[in-house]
Amino acid sequence: MGGSSIEDDWDFPSLSNSARTFLLVGRAGNGKSATGNSILGRKVFKSRSSFAGVTSTTELQSTMLKDGQVINVIDTIGLFDPILESDAIGKEIIKCIDMAKDGIHAILMVLSVRSRFTREEAATLDILQTFFGPKIIDYMIVVFTGGDELEENDETLEDYLSGECPEPLQNILSSCRGRRVLFDNKTKDETLLVRQRQKLLDMVEMVMQENGGHPYTDNIFKELKKGAMELRKKEKVVDSLQGYTPQEISNLKEEMHKSHEIQLERITTMVESKLRETTKRLEEQLAKEHAARLEAEEKALADRGKSNEEIRKLRENLDRARKETADLRKQTAELQAEQAGQAKQGGCSIL
Repeated sequence: MGGSSIEDDWDFPSLSNSARTFLLVGRAGNGKSATGNSILGRKVFKSRSSFAGVTSTTELQSTMLKDGQVINVIDTIGLFDPILESDAIGKEIIKCIDMAKDGIHAILMVLSVRSRFTREEAATLDILQTFFGPKIIDYMIVVFTGGDELEENDETLEDYLSGECPEPLQNILSSCRGRRVLFDNKTKDETLLVRQRQKLLDMVEMVMQENGGHPYTDNIFKELKKGAMELRKKEKVVDSLQGYTPQEISNLKEEMHKSHEIQLERITTMVESKLRETTKRLEEQLAKEHAARLEAEEKALADRGKSNEEIRKLRENLDRARKETADLRKQTAELQAEQAGQAKQGGCSIL
């Protein structure tokens, strides 16, 4: 369903009030697609254990749970993937909003315990806040993949986080009030799969309660939804017209769709412009941090070199002092021996 147009599935049953829409975000290779499959209970997203990742376009898949609740999962490309241009990412963001027409119930930021948390992942959060506003954090849940590896090492998620947890990750967890879950996407244990999914769903319901039972939406959501509804109404009016040939009806619909596409292009251009500004700002920030880190490392090396030089000089002075002491002792011993010999010779002559 990746890339479906906004009008194609407006009446799709999963967009009912009981449905829950999750947006998966994170670095390529962290296991977004595998996590989506675990949530849906079947393999619908292409997934591979690779740092290169697989997802090349935004895609939505749905399932209905035993209790009748519909779950929509939107799998995204990496929002800070260096191989993607701003315009490509901008179009994918519009697709995300298009697919989540009635709002997003939870942003699932997928991280892996198998890899280090990067500045790029911290930048993904900045990009989300830039486009959706700071309130998007109120809907965020951090999903850690690699539960099987922690189990093999007899570790819990708390053990993992209590280690050398980088400050940016600490800030993210603090911002989303510690909402986090651990997923094992490789397990064949159906009980574990159900348990970890239910834990996530319970957390989503808690997020919904904290936000007054409303999913996240913003002006872009509302504008796209309004445009789609107006297009649908106009199509119904055109379909009800009398005295027009099928070709004339088709031409009218084509004109309406062109007008709607212009609206989408305008919104996409706005998003792309905002993305370029955000990306430039983040790149400058990362460059400054990198330069500061290099400067600190160079200073540390210089201080270490200075310290090593001082130690070398101290050792040379110590060695010199030891040699001088040894030479002095030798000279003293020789002088004492010479004096003793002279004293002995003087005694013999007196006798």
